[in-house]
Amino acid sequence: MSAQPEITRRDPRNRSSEIMGAVQGGRSITVTRDGHQITELTPLRRRRFVPREEFVGTSRTGPDILLNAFRADQDRTAEQGTDAPYARTTSRRSSPGSR
Repeated sequence: MSAQPEITRRDPRNRSSEIMGAVQGGRSITVTRDGHQITELTPLRRRRFVPREEFVGTSRTGPDILLNAFRADQDRTAEQGTDAPYARTTSRRSSPGSR
């Protein structure tokens, strides 16, 4: 017998709110069909930050970045003007009376 609760394959249809609430609350649930385990419902583990030690360890194996070369590359590829996403552009359409 497993350490986590088991449900039949029909239970998610009949008790979805209860089951999803349990999973969202951190419980893992095994789904069975004909007494055999077929899948597992597990909560997603989302980290909100990377621990400092892990960041430092990963950074040590990365390539060296030369700050001046990085900035020059950014200047070459990025637009330097200010961004006005809602500014309207004017077009030169002839007015109906000017034809």
